[in-house]
Amino acid sequence: MQSGISASQELQAQFNSLLSTPSSFGLLVGIEKESLVPIKTLPSTGSSFSENLGSLQDHLQPNAALYILLRRYDEIPRLTAISYVPDAAPVRQKMLFASTRLTLVRELGSEHFRETIFVTTADELSEGGFKKHDAHTKLAAPLTEEERSLGEVKRAEQEAGSGTGTREIHLSKNFAMPMADDAITALKELGQDGGRVVTMLKINPETESVELLPESPRPSSITELASVISTTEPRFTFYRFAHTHDGTEQSPVLFFYTCPLTPGNKSIKNRMLYPLMKRAVLEIATKEAGLTLEKKFEVEEPKEITEKSVMDDLHPKTTSRSGFSRPKRPGR
Repeated sequence: MQSGISASQELQAQFNSLLSTPSSFGLLVGIEKESLVPIKTLPSTGSSFSENLGSLQDHLQPNAALYILLRRYDEIPRLTAISYVPDAAPVRQKMLFASTRLTLVRELGSEHFRETIFVTTADELSEGGFKKHDAHTKLAAPLTEEERSLGEVKRAEQEAGSGTGTREIHLSKNFAMPMADDAITALKELGQDGGRVVTMLKINPETESVELLPESPRPSSITELASVISTTEPRFTFYRFAHTHDGTEQSPVLFFYTCPLTPGNKSIKNRMLYPLMKRAVLEIATKEAGLTLEKKFEVEEPKEITEKSVMDDLHPKTTSRSGFSRPKRPGR
């Protein structure tokens, strides 16, 4: 999910003030009208980070996402960037905050942040919560903002002898997520005559790898395609859409990213893997599997995928503009 959101001038100004004012403990940030905006500056109320945490709890709501920038360390980089995305927040808001969190840090300057943290409960931002976080990362070497951020979506190594080869999707030199070789093979088959019609991929939250769904349906229409896409879990679906338009047979390859709002899909930490990895999956599909994607669609529910919406995108109707016609003179 590409949010297209950027930091406002007001946020830049208040962030610079946070950097230059030792008496400021933190800065709360929200998203309004396609911009990252400042909400409130938190003054220091104690002599230590733990003492200052008490003032943060009053600003945490159980159903509203929030970015929190805190002055935590005495040495540069001093700041910690926190994405607070509670499970009870609106789904669209959760996805927006999850997909924009790296943008926030990059726009403000990744060199100012020692770590980034993703949490879903207020308890994780208590003194005890930070102690657990520190214990978890105690043995980790200091990382850059991007290394730390992407490291939060931990890379689980494939167990030796699992029998399934993997290929790593490289987002940067510091982060890679494995993709099963059979998934890449299935993508390649999609571009071959007489090959696959559909390749469906999912992210295994346990191994954090991109996997091929074992079923291989052969829908002959967009309606049939929508009926075989999961209504409970996110999916990356590649579909070779054979159809006729204006007397010409065409078979464009389409990409659909679906993320249903059903109760079985509440885990934001699992959901955020999909927008984070979408670009990398598309890169593998185009560069390694050699697919040319005619159109990309992003919807929540599979039922939103309709023949009409797809055809309107593939073959938009053009309106011809005629020149001005002089009215006929009376009697002619």
